Amino acid sequence: MLFENVSILSLAHVDAPVRVTSAAIDDRLAPALATWGMRPGLLAGLSGIEARRYWEPGVQPSDAAVRAAEVAIARADLDRSLIGVCVNTSVCRDYLEPSTAALVHGKLGLSPRCLNFDLGNACLAFLNAMDMVGALLERGAVDYALIVDGENSRDITDKTVDRLLRPGTTSDDYRSQFASLTLGSGAAAMILTRSDLAPEGHRYLGCTSEAATNWSHLCRGTADFMETDTRQLLVQGLALAKRTLARAVVERDWRLDELDAFMLHQVSKVHTEQLTSRLGIPFDRCETIFREYGNIGPAAVPITLSKAVESGRVTRGSRVALMGIGSGLNCSMGEIIW
Repeated sequence: MLFENVSILSLAHVDAPVRVTSAAIDDRLAPALATWGMRPGLLAGLSGIEARRYWEPGVQPSDAAVRAAEVAIARADLDRSLIGVCVNTSVCRDYLEPSTAALVHGKLGLSPRCLNFDLGNACLAFLNAMDMVGALLERGAVDYALIVDGENSRDITDKTVDRLLRPGTTSDDYRSQFASLTLGSGAAAMILTRSDLAPEGHRYLGCTSEAATNWSHLCRGTADFMETDTRQLLVQGLALAKRTLARAVVERDWRLDELDAFMLHQVSKVHTEQLTSRLGIPFDRCETIFREYGNIGPAAVPITLSKAVESGRVTRGSRVALMGIGSGLNCSMGEIIW
């Protein structure tokens, strides 16, 4: 998808305040690790994730999303009654129904005429929502769009640890549920509009996407349980990313050495290093946050971009690539002219 008249008006993220180290999770798992003959430090050693964040007890995904949305609305200096669509993209949900978007809509006091819905596609949902609202903006269906994401890894991590400590669990259970222990928490929000309404905005050019749904069984999760074939997920995800990049190079006339920064969905140290190596992405142009924040799901790409803007790594005129691979399998790669 290629957009000619879509821009980002504002972007915001909010870090969850409670820092939880991988060493602390290892300490909780110590009895099970000893039973399995596994050494402490394996979680950080294998993933490269030293810590992740939790929200305070009782904070719901919609609450986290609202925190980021309020910052984005303030930065845009926008009358919220003008927002025509609100899309929530989080994997974490307050309830099965109503939609988390409906809760965000109500807490923000958005217009009754503002369309609101959840869009779910594992770790790609935020990028997918950018494309969906971009199409609405470009055809003039709405003037302003709000995308939000609030992730909270506290419950699934705690329940995974409790489950692994039960009698009879094995090292195979640990390996299949390992990815649950790498998850992080955070919130992001973005307001997009038509470029003709925001001459000082940041052009969003859209994403190239590719699917390999024959591998949808490699990672399956519920609210408190996730089982992953991490090795095959990495192998097949990298192959899909290679195919997606080949299309993006043609459709977007990309030359990787001409792109200034790369915002990746980050799962772990191994995933990030192998992805950049396999695709030929200059590692020094990648903003990495996994060591301190873990895998934040669909919030990872917008949070990484927001941090890069705040740090000055991304500045006006930077060509920024957005890249993500999500369970399903699906892959998206897009570009922003910041």
